[in-house]
Amino acid sequence: MKKLMLTCAFLAFTAQGAFAQDAGAEPADCPVAEFTMGLRYQQQSAEVRALQLQAYNIATERLNSAVEGAEDPSKLAVVTDLDETVIDNTPLLARDLGNCHMYDAWDTWLPWERDGKPTLIPGAKEFLDHADSLGVTIRYVSDRSDEQKEHTIATLTELGLPQVGPESVLLLGPPKVERRDIVSADHQIVLLIGDTLHDFDGRFRKTPLEDQKATVAEEAAKWGAEWIVLPNASYGPWSEAPLTAWDAEPVIEEW
Repeated sequence: MKKLMLTCAFLAFTAQGAFAQDAGAEPADCPVAEFTMGLRYQQQSAEVRALQLQAYNIATERLNSAVEGAEDPSKLAVVTDLDETVIDNTPLLARDLGNCHMYDAWDTWLPWERDGKPTLIPGAKEFLDHADSLGVTIRYVSDRSDEQKEHTIATLTELGLPQVGPESVLLLGPPKVERRDIVSADHQIVLLIGDTLHDFDGRFRKTPLEDQKATVAEEAAKWGAEWIVLPNASYGPWSEAPLTAWDAEPVIEEW
């Protein structure tokens, strides 16, 4: 028992020390500390890389199947989000967390769009290059600033992504559902790829979590078929949701 209690105390102390070392502030003084574990998982875990590669492997299989039955692959379209789907922005989030700045306020995002150096999500470029080689149309639909579109295009070009240009990069003005409608006006969208649910359907935008969960269940057949979701533990509407705990008194036993 004593050994277990000491171990728990050590882990708690170590976690606080790790945050102080990584982020430059004690958790008690910094409300942003609650994001630390999620961001660490998103940026550093091998599991996230495995999930990202898995998502793009599935996307490749689904795209190949769609192209096999198409008379004109150029009339097919892949619509993908950018941030945390194709490009990794976690260095910005880690910098803001280290300064105890609430990074989900997005007030540091515009400088990042201009001067930041995001890296590629594993599997993204390979998949998009494959889609390009098949003659499939690619559209990048992101809520980055349309006023800074030239900077996003420059970033994507520097990363070597295919089909990057003013017509293929559709940024924030209209909601994503309207921008997807622009694509579907003259293309058949065969895949939607994203890391947040409003990348897939307007029913997910600014709706309560329970409604989102219900819609996820209703559309079960589309996940992995038409809709490919990437993991993002860094931010989202779930971040302030209460946890559901086991309703039982704690019982601590020695192994």
